[in-house]
Amino acid sequence: MNQFGKIFRLTAFGESHGPAIGGVIDGVPAGMRIDTGAVQAQLDRRRPGQSVLTTARNEADRVEFLSGFLDGITLGTPIGFIIRNTDHRSADYSAMAEIYRPNHADYTYEAKYGIREVRGGGRASARATASFVVAGAIARQALETLGIEIFSEVKSVGGISGNIGELEAAIAAAKCDGDSVGGVVECTVSGVPAGLGEPLGDKLQVMLAQAMLSINAVKGFEYGDGFAAADMHGREAADEFYYDTEGVVRTRTNHSGGIQGGISNGEDIVFRVAFKPVPTIAKTLKTVDRKGAEVELAAKGRHDPCVVFRAMPIVEAMAAMVIFDAVLLNRSARF
Repeated sequence: MNQFGKIFRLTAFGESHGPAIGGVIDGVPAGMRIDTGAVQAQLDRRRPGQSVLTTARNEADRVEFLSGFLDGITLGTPIGFIIRNTDHRSADYSAMAEIYRPNHADYTYEAKYGIREVRGGGRASARATASFVVAGAIARQALETLGIEIFSEVKSVGGISGNIGELEAAIAAAKCDGDSVGGVVECTVSGVPAGLGEPLGDKLQVMLAQAMLSINAVKGFEYGDGFAAADMHGREAADEFYYDTEGVVRTRTNHSGGIQGGISNGEDIVFRVAFKPVPTIAKTLKTVDRKGAEVELAAKGRHDPCVVFRAMPIVEAMAAMVIFDAVLLNRSARF
């Protein structure tokens, strides 16, 4: 329920306004040299409070490793880590403690558990994604030794495509209006060898989709041509094979997004992740409270008007976890 992966596994814990969040990473082979500074650098990309277009919550997000290393070398034992919460303001949520916030997990968590953490959304907060970034940064370093690289970019904000300045302007306009806006992140994984992934339940795209849809605020996932393929003919969508100058099988196009039959084909893996607008906005919305009354809510507090730029390192981290897990799983495919 709070774990990702088969061999490379992350078990995450913590709430938004608790003393810390963190996790335990298992399945990391012994003998890997891990650059903890590079792990921190990935966390810094996600860290809140870095610009006027993100939440004003200013967490240092310093990761503390508790186990699993000796002089920077992995021991093959569980890697434990924590990230302390230092800038939470629980009073911001006191007025909303009895209200079910629209598009939040308030009602569903209470329906499931009979109790909910009202401060910052508790376990449902995107604060939890910092743990994903730590695990992903370690997986990423392992992949880099295999020549596998991961990068992402924001494709659109609120349906607008353009340069960074234009996208930031769209976010700023939403913020000034007391509103929020969604967007799309595209991720590319290059250098992936052919043969990763399983033929049925753990198809590579299934593993990626599960990971991406586990990120807070994600509403959609597609790879390759995605939904656009539904409007194409077979001749348009076909990825024709050829041998390159080194005798390696390649495809002339990449409509498949690097995955065919649930297994990587050696081309770049390309997928897109859709993020919804942040549900906490200053606009007045109609809702209900726990006592059965209809009420109106204009939320207060520190919230992102759009998450896509801070989401890029999270998307990359989840991709790294999936691909590294697939690499380890594939080692059992042949005797």
